[in-house]
Amino acid sequence: MLYPPWLWWERLWLPVNVSWSDLEDTENRVYAKASQLYHIFPFALGLLLLRYLFERFVAAPLADAWGVRDKARVPAEPHPVLEEYYCTRTRLPSQTEVLSLCKKSSWSERKIQLWFRRRRNQDRPGLRKRFCEASWRCAFYFCAFFGGVVALYDKPWVYDLREVWAGFPKQSLLPSQYWYYYSEMGFYLSLLLSLTFDVKRKDFNEQVIHHIATLTLLSFSWISNYIRIGTLVMAVHDSADILLEGAKVINYAKWNKAANIIFVVFTALFMLTRLVIFPFWLIHCTWVYPLELYPPFFGYYFFNIMLVVLQGLHIYWAVLISRMLFKSLFSTVRNYTYCMSMKLTGPAKGTTSSL
Repeated sequence: MLYPPWLWWERLWLPVNVSWSDLEDTENRVYAKASQLYHIFPFALGLLLLRYLFERFVAAPLADAWGVRDKARVPAEPHPVLEEYYCTRTRLPSQTEVLSLCKKSSWSERKIQLWFRRRRNQDRPGLRKRFCEASWRCAFYFCAFFGGVVALYDKPWVYDLREVWAGFPKQSLLPSQYWYYYSEMGFYLSLLLSLTFDVKRKDFNEQVIHHIATLTLLSFSWISNYIRIGTLVMAVHDSADILLEGAKVINYAKWNKAANIIFVVFTALFMLTRLVIFPFWLIHCTWVYPLELYPPFFGYYFFNIMLVVLQGLHIYWAVLISRMLFKSLFSTVRNYTYCMSMKLTGPAKGTTSSL
């Protein structure tokens, strides 16, 4: 046996007076099953292949058309001692370490610092790589979101959240829900599998936590048949992610004004979906409405705790996004003020040009 017997105790996963036998397929109903979670792996591998093809045959030609080029970088001079130190010890040596390397290499302190700076630049991902990655994520979120809209627009629980729990957990699985769920789970698993090859961002640790929490949440909701609320959570998340990745793509193409406009719209949508709709509609739906139907059980607490973890990440990212927006707007105002002062005073100090 690969798992402990208590793992599938009905009281962990299901409300009182409900057993696994109640969720067996019949002629009229089909239920989600834990054994189907293995389908995530072929979905993830398929998306990795699709990503490779997309980046090579769509994103790369688009980068060429929009003039996205990697900056020319001066390579670090080959040096076995410094290279070994760089790979095995640190990429950013302290002053003491630099002085020690001066003795080993017979180089000056300034030359060693320059070598490490150039060597770090060699490892930094190029602009085209970031462009291709953002293009893939933008394309996926676009397709996933509008696919989710098609799957959800005629469902009663979209317009009345109490319908999410109507008949729970004896809710038949729809084909659209299956494809929507496994596309999303396959995508986040593919992101985890490709973390070592992708551009490492500043919020790398938070991204790992987010992907793992998302996969855990979706897997648990699949087994416990929290699928209706799960589809709503996915749609709410994807809506803002389209604009975020789109802003990155436009920014890499040096269309700064368009990128700033998209980023402002993204910020507004992010705050609305992640700080208003998600906590006050969706989390409220999972905390309050189920208690009208059955007493709380382990799955109830576990699912809501995972939603709260995601909300904590939303707050963290909201702070980062607010800082970025402030810097962007402040920079725009500063540049505008500078340009106006140049028109009034002219390029030479003490002179006045005509308007």
